[in-house]
Amino acid sequence: MNKVAICFGLFALSCVAVFTSDAGAADAAVKKDETEAGIPVTDKLVIEKCGACHEADAKGNMSRISWSRTTPEGWAQAIRRMVRLNGVALEPEEGRAIVKYLATYHGLAPEEAKPVMYVPEKRIVDEPNLPEEIVRDTCSRCHEFGRATSWRRTKNEWKLLENLHVAMFAQADAGFRTPIRWGAPGGAGPSGETGGPKPKRPGEAALEYLAKAAPLHTPEWTAWRSRIRAPRIAGKWYVSAKVPGQGKYVGELTISPTEIPDEFRTEVNLRSVATGAKMTRSGTGLVYAGYSWRGRSKGNSAPNRPDDTMSETRETLWFAPDQSFAEGRWYWGEYNEFGFDVRLERAGAAAAVLGVSPATVKAGAKGVQLKISGANFPAALAAADLDLGAGVTVNRIVSGTTTDLVAEVDIDDAAVSGKRDIALGGSVVEKAFGVYRKIDNIVVTPETGLARLGGAGNFAKGYQQFEALGYENGPDAKANTADDIAIGPVDVSWSVEEFLSVYGDDDRDFVGALDQRGLFTPALHGPNPKRKFGRNNYGDVWVVATAKTEKDKDGKAVSGRSRLVVTVPSYMRWDQPEVNR
Repeated sequence: MNKVAICFGLFALSCVAVFTSDAGAADAAVKKDETEAGIPVTDKLVIEKCGACHEADAKGNMSRISWSRTTPEGWAQAIRRMVRLNGVALEPEEGRAIVKYLATYHGLAPEEAKPVMYVPEKRIVDEPNLPEEIVRDTCSRCHEFGRATSWRRTKNEWKLLENLHVAMFAQADAGFRTPIRWGAPGGAGPSGETGGPKPKRPGEAALEYLAKAAPLHTPEWTAWRSRIRAPRIAGKWYVSAKVPGQGKYVGELTISPTEIPDEFRTEVNLRSVATGAKMTRSGTGLVYAGYSWRGRSKGNSAPNRPDDTMSETRETLWFAPDQSFAEGRWYWGEYNEFGFDVRLERAGAAAAVLGVSPATVKAGAKGVQLKISGANFPAALAAADLDLGAGVTVNRIVSGTTTDLVAEVDIDDAAVSGKRDIALGGSVVEKAFGVYRKIDNIVVTPETGLARLGGAGNFAKGYQQFEALGYENGPDAKANTADDIAIGPVDVSWSVEEFLSVYGDDDRDFVGALDQRGLFTPALHGPNPKRKFGRNNYGDVWVVATAKTEKDKDGKAVSGRSRLVVTVPSYMRWDQPEVNR
């Protein structure tokens, strides 16, 4: 999602340099107001490059820096801002080293970073667990709320963040300082005329929330500081990856160390679970704080279409504290719209199931050929060696290698719906495939999509990939409730219908085309003489997925839909971190 982003980082550094003439006096005032313990800075390069403005005290605390923690991206933005606005002189390798140090020793604990990983992974998500509306809107009018909660600050530092916003962004002054409207939670009226409590400003409400939800010192950080260590991730890893619209891939990733302890080279061999098509990718990466991977990789052949999995990708992974597994996203595209959803597990000697095709089978199906992909499968496997749970009979092993096998199975008519374990060669893999009785509901993801016109001049198109996921109603017999049973991708026909936002505009005829893989390709941008008033090709449409075989209780094909907004290109890309995600 591309939104204008308000600055986050060492916010008041720029505020001090730009909006005051006496940085030393401003720093002194900040330290005088600070009552919480800081985190001492011990890195010589940080002290050398930042110490001219960030005075150190007797404990080694550097003003501002010692009272903030954030992700690698947060510190990188702060450093770029210092270079741009305050004239800090840094060589690229120096900036890289400073980010490594700050992201590790003034970063986030793994448990703090996990909930906001969607931000560096560039995912479009409906943000979970957001606070009340007045707090949410104060921040997320201009950027995702996760940008704020990717930081940890003292109460004083959060207040200075508000000051910086007001100083640098005109819209923030009105947005932060206008009292909560009459009748809203926390306010009795514009001036408290009814005798109730004085209404809070939105900025004040947001600061109160953030000071409690994202303080500098947390139990997670206290526990993690003593555990920070160099990453020990070299070796072989099993890969299980999903590409929306293109299915599941499995394989092995080899991570090799370089002469720099926290930097690595990678080689990955993947194969499609459904088709067996193979690919090889190679790349590099580095690990911040012992768990936070950032890297790049590309395929062994040139990509030939926008959604080609051979494309060069950026990689963002979160390694578990015990370094037994990792999760994240490898993504590409002009707007980061394509990507692998990735899980890594350390390779071992036991049999490992990484993917199954088809991933779900209908109750009552007979003679289904179930392909199971993984590693270390027994060389000679009998039907009795494979257990797929009650109601699933393994008739025979059709073919098998140490990495792939095909079993012929029957599903009992009364088989219970839900995820099934696979027991293979002495190993049990939980929830490896599913059984369902019927598809009651189809959910098209994303539930609201965004595409951008382009293709003329220097403006690239922004694509949108859709998926149709089937669900069976759970015991409550109602759709879209917590007990629904996820079935997975459904074989559907894709179509586009008009979204009635403007009468007579016929958006579906102009916005672009949707193929039968669920990939939407936007039209060219610019005035269209064939369109009413010569308008651009922007518009709103419904993307509809209609099941090819599944019927509802009335005999109609089960279907689902998603709203797609097709808008203009991002005509200007700001290099400033303050206004660019």
